[in-house]
Amino acid sequence: MGKREIVVTGLGILSPIGIELDSFWNALIEGKSGVGYLDSVNTQLERRPIGSEVPDFHPKDYIKPRKNIKVMSRDIQMGIVAALLACQNAGINLEEGSRSVDPDRIGCVFGCDLIGTELGLLKDAFKDCVADGRFDFSKWGPASIDKIMPLWMLRYLPNMVASHVAITLDARGPNNTLNLDRGSSLAAIMEACRIIERGAADVMIVGGVGNKVNPTILARSGAYSLAPRTENPQEHPRPFDARRAGTVVGEGSGVFVLESREFAEARGAKPLALVKGFAERLHPTGKFGSRQEAVESVVKETLRVADLKPADLDHVNANAFGLDDDKLEAQGIARTLGDVPVFSVAGHIGNLGSGAGAVELAASLLALSNGVVPATRNCENVAEDCPINVVKDAPRKVVKPTFMKLSHANTGRSFGLILEKY
Repeated sequence: MGKREIVVTGLGILSPIGIELDSFWNALIEGKSGVGYLDSVNTQLERRPIGSEVPDFHPKDYIKPRKNIKVMSRDIQMGIVAALLACQNAGINLEEGSRSVDPDRIGCVFGCDLIGTELGLLKDAFKDCVADGRFDFSKWGPASIDKIMPLWMLRYLPNMVASHVAITLDARGPNNTLNLDRGSSLAAIMEACRIIERGAADVMIVGGVGNKVNPTILARSGAYSLAPRTENPQEHPRPFDARRAGTVVGEGSGVFVLESREFAEARGAKPLALVKGFAERLHPTGKFGSRQEAVESVVKETLRVADLKPADLDHVNANAFGLDDDKLEAQGIARTLGDVPVFSVAGHIGNLGSGAGAVELAASLLALSNGVVPATRNCENVAEDCPINVVKDAPRKVVKPTFMKLSHANTGRSFGLILEKY
């Protein structure tokens, strides 16, 4: 049996600059930012922490029955809603008796971060362990157990996002979770493609979700090289910019419906894009290699698999988060792709962790559909150590039907994906 072609037939987005696709796209084109002081974080500090939150998110409007929400963390809720929006966008009917897909032939792969605990759920348990103003660890078991919801742990297992999506959609096919930080979404898409290629499913619901503004995750913010506090939080992050000073953490989810081409055509779907090729590479550190070498390697391999040349690409959707590492990605792109235009979504939304790659990928899919590539927000003067052709100042017309998306994980992996307008 020959290799099955795979198409993207739907997408759903929950981002700091919009939930509906139109609002997300308009915010990109208008150069809007979702970065600001975090309303969700209660603190005694003079100024709230900076981050990017999904605005006006009401999971009760989407998740049925509503009682299920009590066993779902915010990450799970975002993943489910984005999946439902993606299925709606793809025209997939989930109603019993008139389903578009056999439940045994639809699966789910999700990229997910470590899920932070919602502190309010443990407040009473902690209070019962405090004596004379100090926490008494010896009381934690006996005093706290009755104050913690029995199903509490099920809210915070990373694999529960894909599990709940599968339950909601009655997707009984292959199911998996990948935890590779900002590389998770592309890694999930690659696995989903391989599942369809080998005939184990006709349809895969795939994407990523991240929530780095949860207080228990934000407490470790020193690990993220954050931008400094400023009177204008929206001036960060600054991808590829000469004044880049760190990233901004955020939350969000992006989900895609992938199908074998023949299945999509048989059900009358209108594909958005064709998966041309993908690859991943590991970048060791020190004397054994560098991230720049990994970028070069993954770009070359992705082009080889897709049977394309640099001149065939309209643009590159970069991983850049406004970090010092931007230079390594930029130099790798410059050495392999030359003057191909490059843009980053991070200036609008910050670092969404495992949700980053999916939300960013959606931006390029919408760019193909709308015929224009958004400008890279907050990139005013391209740094000398980033010798690439950054799309900045104004949107750029799409002139070719194909683009490459890059993502790089802190674990040492680099991922490349090429999509072509259908």
